[in-house]
Amino acid sequence: MERKNRVDGSLAGIIIAYFLIYVVWGSTYFFIGVALKDFPPFLLGALRFTAAGLILLGICYLRGEQVFRKSLVMRSAISGIILLFIDMAVVMLAQRYVTSSFVAIIASSTALWILLLDVPMWKSNFGSFFTIAGGIMGFSGVAMLYMEQLGSEWLLPHSERGFLLLVFGCISWASGTLYAKYRSSREEKVNAFAGSAWQMLFAGGMFWTCSLFNKDLANVSLSSVSSVGWLSLVYLILFGSLLAYSAYVWLLKVRPAAEVGTHAYVNPFIAVLLGVFIGSEKVTLIQMSGLLLILLGVMLIGRKHRNRSS
Repeated sequence: MERKNRVDGSLAGIIIAYFLIYVVWGSTYFFIGVALKDFPPFLLGALRFTAAGLILLGICYLRGEQVFRKSLVMRSAISGIILLFIDMAVVMLAQRYVTSSFVAIIASSTALWILLLDVPMWKSNFGSFFTIAGGIMGFSGVAMLYMEQLGSEWLLPHSERGFLLLVFGCISWASGTLYAKYRSSREEKVNAFAGSAWQMLFAGGMFWTCSLFNKDLANVSLSSVSSVGWLSLVYLILFGSLLAYSAYVWLLKVRPAAEVGTHAYVNPFIAVLLGVFIGSEKVTLIQMSGLLLILLGVMLIGRKHRNRSS
């Protein structure tokens, strides 16, 4: 099955898809932070994923995809809620307490959670010294970052809450990734994207529910949203969701989940560069050391997978 998937995914398509989830996704942490200055978290998620989902569903329908199959819709609903709604909700809520750079640094541990939660691969994964050593190193980096949030007075108030929210989001993203890999992605052909559209629409529906319960529309005047806020929202819709998320789901169909999870190598560096040089965010030595430990751990795990496939 894996061999067939590799044939189905063209080399050019795979390269473009990895660029999208490596570089474009890394930039979305910064643009989320910018958009949150004008939009409440739940309203931002509702507008972003509803718009992207409707656009993609329309494209899929015009391409002749069977977009209304019950099994596809049901499994996409589960993926959308776990993979998109929960993770993105906590990412946006966490940015009340921490910077976008720190969000990306914690998100780099997602590959470790995928490894830990990928039960069908436990025998293979944990039979390797590199995997065990990489896991210990990576989680040590996460622990280092948590200790900093407890002991630094200059950080934003209650930054440890942001840390815990982000860890929960990473676990949810890892769980949703594995569900999409083993369940929902099997509901459609490799080059079909209706499942991605439904995932975004169900996530958008959950965000609308929370936004209405939170009375966001009553408390926010859309006419007062800055042009920078609107442009950030458009960027998140078109590039972060419509292109990058669709590329992520497609890659899960044609490449191993642990390999796709290596976007954690690059995302933090893109986010940190944008946060520091454009957003004037501060990144501490402890945060960079924790990031280095996490990435070294993920690289050790990746070495095991490369050796197995060679």
